Amino acid sequence: MNPRTDAPPTRFSLIPGLVLCLAITLAAYGVQAIEIAAFGRNWIEALVLAILLGTLVRTLWTPGAIWQPGIGFSAKLVLEIAVVLLGASISAATILAAGPGLLAGIIAIVGIAIVASYGIGRALGLPQRMAILIACGNAICGNSAIAAIAPVIGADGKDVASSIAFTAVLGVVVVLALPLLGVAFGLDAVAYGALAGLTVYAVPQVIAAAAPFGVLAIQLGTLVKLVRVLTLGPVCLVLGLIAPRLDTADGVVTEHSRRPRLSQLVPWFIIGFIAMIALRSFGAIPAAWLPTITQLATWLTVIAMAALGLGVDVRTVARAGAPVVATVIASLVIIAALSLALIFALRLG
Repeated sequence: MNPRTDAPPTRFSLIPGLVLCLAITLAAYGVQAIEIAAFGRNWIEALVLAILLGTLVRTLWTPGAIWQPGIGFSAKLVLEIAVVLLGASISAATILAAGPGLLAGIIAIVGIAIVASYGIGRALGLPQRMAILIACGNAICGNSAIAAIAPVIGADGKDVASSIAFTAVLGVVVVLALPLLGVAFGLDAVAYGALAGLTVYAVPQVIAAAAPFGVLAIQLGTLVKLVRVLTLGPVCLVLGLIAPRLDTADGVVTEHSRRPRLSQLVPWFIIGFIAMIALRSFGAIPAAWLPTITQLATWLTVIAMAALGLGVDVRTVARAGAPVVATVIASLVIIAALSLALIFALRLG
């Protein structure tokens, strides 16, 4: 996890980290240009290259405190703005084309995945709170879900740090491997976008994973992912009811859970994303603006990818422990299997 301070970052404190993320972004586009010149196409998108280059930098060198405000700003606010702008490329017709079956399927998969992942974690000996954090992180939205649910169930800092760190590492692996699964099953852009939205942990990772299949895959993947994020509110409410009955490792019952903030349950960028869809659907956004908005959203997303990579320590896997690794991987396999079953049942691909 990135070091944090109590004082909010100033404009000048953001500069070093922002410059670093921008440098990695430019390097990613440079590598993509070399790919196109050498092979006639880019086999790996700039979005994914930015994650890989950022992770490489983080593996070879740990950025100090001076870099962290800008890296954190890029990974959070820059990304959130990009997601809002992405809403302009989606119309109500796209949503209606997905159909109520997909919506119901998303909700069902989230519920089944939480229960299955929790059961696997407990069977492998994980404490209740750790098993819940991993289950919800996998099923809903990775770090955001873990951060929102931790205070609800009274999880301690060690459990939160372990869950978030490992999720970041495995998330990159999923981004790289998922396109291969899409090709293996012969999925088109719509079906693959749904798969990415259903299986990948975080919004930026969904965008990166969907990019090889084109703009339509990114649009549908983001839409499906944000529906998953919206299930965080109901899940938190349910966990709030059962939290007082959770036992700690030593068997002592605790009741130190607290209600999460509204902004954790419904992040502002989801509201902005929906608002942009509405504006696009009612014709309030001129068609001539769409290419510029899309290009800006892409650049901001790649910058956020670089920041995401800079927060990934691949050595986390070695420190996580076999039960955590096995739980996360088994949960991911279950989610992928359920997602593919839904896609073929709805004939999306």
